[in-house]
Amino acid sequence: MAGTGVRVDLLSDTVTVPTAGMRRAMADAEVGDDVFGEDPTVRALEEEIAALLGHEAGLFCPTGSLANQLGLRLHTGPGREVIADSLAHILRAELGAAATFSGITSRTWTSVAGRADPATVLGLMLPGADAYQVSTALIALENTHNFAGGTIQPYAALAAIREGSRPHGVAMHLDGARLWNAHVATGVSMAAYGSMVDTVSVCLSKGLGAPVGSVLVGSRAAMAEARVWRKRYGAGMRQVGILAAAGRYAVTHHLDRLADDHARARRFAEAAAEVAPGIVTVADVETNIVLLDVGVIGRAAAEVVAGFAEHGVRCYAMAPTKVRLVWHLDVDDAGTDIAIAAARATLFTP
Repeated sequence: MAGTGVRVDLLSDTVTVPTAGMRRAMADAEVGDDVFGEDPTVRALEEEIAALLGHEAGLFCPTGSLANQLGLRLHTGPGREVIADSLAHILRAELGAAATFSGITSRTWTSVAGRADPATVLGLMLPGADAYQVSTALIALENTHNFAGGTIQPYAALAAIREGSRPHGVAMHLDGARLWNAHVATGVSMAAYGSMVDTVSVCLSKGLGAPVGSVLVGSRAAMAEARVWRKRYGAGMRQVGILAAAGRYAVTHHLDRLADDHARARRFAEAAAEVAPGIVTVADVETNIVLLDVGVIGRAAAEVVAGFAEHGVRCYAMAPTKVRLVWHLDVDDAGTDIAIAAARATLFTP
């Protein structure tokens, strides 16, 4: 056994350490007071991400959760609803923020492997409800889908949902924390994805490897309003160009290499499926996340996570029988080999 020390950290793609080049970019960043709109590095980042996604303006946020909550607040409010996947991050992992901060209610659909079915989504939508029901103001989608294992929303499905919701005045927000991964895996441009929705949040501190930060994009008017809400929520920032510089560096230097993460995650999934057939649907490992259903071998997630840890691999018990492993720029081929060896030792059932 390798002992309990972490040799390969697959807990999340948020655990990366800034590279030497990123640290230099941060140290050299030109800065100003962002609350007054005077940080040139922040402005450059916002403009670049907005252009990349085909929108007019952007807003730098310290977290993806805040970027999402600002997106929801722009389109909804007290007494109106957002509809989303039952495993959507905005509902499952943002601590009820939409209800707590904005009085937003929600209803959910159930998907297969996280992929939105247009008929199901549009059938749940209830715009212009009467005095006895809540009107749907917003559809929120997630691409890639975290809790479904990094699966990608088919572009045709996004287009169909957009086409069906637009005539009813129902807005669309995309939680694109890992949209970069979907872009690299499919070849669909970031702008094409962005054109399907009114607002998009993208994360810089996951696969791209920046230490912190997300960007929300949308219309110029929407981002001006979001800036007010960001300050109202207590997230006005000062000389934050030091962090924005890391994001700019990440987009320039770490985007194309996401394909390496995808390949390593798929290689691990194939090995795990060979050891324990049925534990993972290899075809659903489209990006950098592997979701193991350890219930099929009669194991609990906590037990399997502990077993991986004994071999120096850290991973995450996402549910009682679900284990998540996430590849990122700090895990190379050798680290993947260690993870595969841990899987063979931990998952093998004689």
